[in-house]
Amino acid sequence: MHTHPPYDLWPRPPSAITATQLAIPPNGARVTVAGLVILRQRPGTAKGVIFLTLEDETGVVNIVVWRKMYEHFRRAVIAGRLLRITGPIQRENNVTHVIAEKIEDISEMLDMLLLPADA
Repeated sequence: MHTHPPYDLWPRPPSAITATQLAIPPNGARVTVAGLVILRQRPGTAKGVIFLTLEDETGVVNIVVWRKMYEHFRRAVIAGRLLRITGPIQRENNVTHVIAEKIEDISEMLDMLLLPADA
């Protein structure tokens, strides 16, 4: 079983809901999620689509990055370790994805994990 950092140690990005909270908004609702990039996939058969998997303190979030969004946010998609993604929720066949409309590299927040607990 995979363990997550304790909630009080994890830097919660502003305006981002957690992976478990993705079940609450209706299909098509625009949300913001954030997490560590644990997987980047660019299948040859996907016609330029990139699939990202982010992990936060509650679980994983599947992200779809269409080619146009990839071209616009390429640096963040390729190099970001901690990303904040905004876009609509898409639910199909018991699978939930967020379709990326905005991608922000917030990797600098990882430095907060190194701060003393009383900082």
